Amino acid sequence: MERKCVPVKVGNLTLDGNKIYVQSMLSVNSNDVEKSVEQAVALEKAGCEIVRIAIPDMNAIKLIPAIKNEISIPLVADIHFDYKLALASAEAGIDKIRINPGNIGSMDRVREVVKACKSRNIPIRIGVNAGSLEKELLQKYGHPSPEALVESAMGHVRILESCDFNDIVISIKSSDVPNMINAYRLLAQQCNYPLHLGVTEAGTERMGVIKSAVGIGSLLVDGIGETIRVSLTDDPVKEVYAAKDILKAVGKGSGVKIVSCPTCGRTRIDLIGLAKKVEEATKNIDKNITVAVMGCVVNGIGEAGEADIGIAGGDGCAVIFKNGNKICKVSEEEALPALLKEIELL
Repeated sequence: MERKCVPVKVGNLTLDGNKIYVQSMLSVNSNDVEKSVEQAVALEKAGCEIVRIAIPDMNAIKLIPAIKNEISIPLVADIHFDYKLALASAEAGIDKIRINPGNIGSMDRVREVVKACKSRNIPIRIGVNAGSLEKELLQKYGHPSPEALVESAMGHVRILESCDFNDIVISIKSSDVPNMINAYRLLAQQCNYPLHLGVTEAGTERMGVIKSAVGIGSLLVDGIGETIRVSLTDDPVKEVYAAKDILKAVGKGSGVKIVSCPTCGRTRIDLIGLAKKVEEATKNIDKNITVAVMGCVVNGIGEAGEADIGIAGGDGCAVIFKNGNKICKVSEEEALPALLKEIELL
């Protein structure tokens, strides 16, 4: 389904479904301002478009101006339970606040947060997590089912709507991939707010990327989702590259797309090594092109004929081709620089 959502501005970005934004979160100690700034800069350089920081206490508020002075992408404050941290974050210039209004106390406190956000055009992300679902919903449904997650999210939404606040983004994350997919599909039918997608606690890099690709990718193909985060127990820069790759895989990302064959007995060059080098060398090239790295001249060019440019291995040599047509033959050692030179000319 193609889903239309109400546009919500986050800093200088607009979440409206026309572009899907990549998000990540700082993983360093919130007390370390220098390393926090350093990591935020690294994330932006890697292609992160929205960065989130934990605000566990008042001491962490100082991160907001320190980081905003060094990056140009929106900054989000992740807050649990303490409404005063939300007020302080708003005053410090945060671009978005992640908080659940049902967890911060009385309606007077909710109204204070809403007033602070509304006066500064700061949106609020409601972040429901299967691991911290309300006790009454767990009793009602027996487990963090899709229905339970959606009911929790919509309950928080109604609190904000009752305060005449509609700059809302929602996430309903679960570490169970089918549960996460079904929850977002159900939520997408019940509201038109922008949705932030993610498989929470996805794991270390290998399984975390696989689970995220299945969960996030399935929803993006459905036309669901305005921002995404790949959650990894690893360097968050890897989250950004994984998220960008997921977007490319579903046809919604920009940059170089690599296609390569799995090799067979006809391969006479180090294709695996070459493919990895091509992938690394092109990861930051901002061209919407498909680059093929194929194992043999016999089938390679034909199979990758739709690629903008590619390379097909021979016996210690390689052929560079564009749009299915050979343009030159080079030695195995010259293959990578020759390919990169042709990519520059595109």
